[in-house]
Amino acid sequence: MEQHIAPSNSEPRDPLLTRSPSTGIGDEYKIPPPASTSFSVLKDRIKQHYEICSDYYYSLWGEHIHHGYFLHPEDTKELAQTRLIDLLLETSNLARGSSVLDVGCGIGGTTRYLAREKACNVTGITISGQQVKMARQLTAKEAASGGQDTDGATPVKLNDGIVRYMELDAEKMGDFFNKATFDAVWISEAMSHLPDKELFFRNAETLLKSGGKLVVADWFKGEDLTETQMDADIKPIEGQGSSCPTVDILLIVLEDGMLLPSLCTTSDYVQYAQQVGLKVFAKPIDISKEVSKTW
Repeated sequence: MEQHIAPSNSEPRDPLLTRSPSTGIGDEYKIPPPASTSFSVLKDRIKQHYEICSDYYYSLWGEHIHHGYFLHPEDTKELAQTRLIDLLLETSNLARGSSVLDVGCGIGGTTRYLAREKACNVTGITISGQQVKMARQLTAKEAASGGQDTDGATPVKLNDGIVRYMELDAEKMGDFFNKATFDAVWISEAMSHLPDKELFFRNAETLLKSGGKLVVADWFKGEDLTETQMDADIKPIEGQGSSCPTVDILLIVLEDGMLLPSLCTTSDYVQYAQQVGLKVFAKPIDISKEVSKTW
């Protein structure tokens, strides 16, 4: 069977659509030197960002730290967030009981959803140790509500599915897991953080079983943007780094944008996928309008 990619997308058009945590937390944090072209520096800053901000994101968005897919004015963010997962499930036609690698799993909202609702065996990985800790705590709490005794640090059964979490740099996943391990590699709004996207696609192809699917939702820039559009919409999101020795959480976001390397277009992702032998299972779709209410 052929391997496939099922990408989905939302194209950020407005620099105000950046995640800007409140300054209410109040504490100041030392950050590394100003951002440079070094991939390792960028990853260090991304890791520190989520070490600091994940608790706040949880208080703001709940367990799903990603966009919501809004179809009706009365939709709650919780409904919209799970609807985005359902859209990816529908688009990819992921089979019940699949083995899934959830890359950039955050605090495990999608990981648990796939296990609980689709009986999947899901491994969630994130670069942040704080997110792993929170994911395990939330999973243990959910499992305990069903009478299951767990410390949260070992694989946990949720309905007919299983979840586990580990701290792992996504760029190292190809060396960490055995080849042809997963029915699906799932990455939602996380690949835009990765400096070497070509490496990610190579690793994903290596880890997928025959017929496996790479399921992607991400931020993209539009095709053929003008210089004016790039200056107004894209560069503020990518960010330029901060020159301040200490900044609060809000300034980390404002000065570093979204801690992103250069944003790609959807056609870039398709090209990367095809270069490693993946085939397009479902064409990219633009859901910018449906997710804009998230902000």
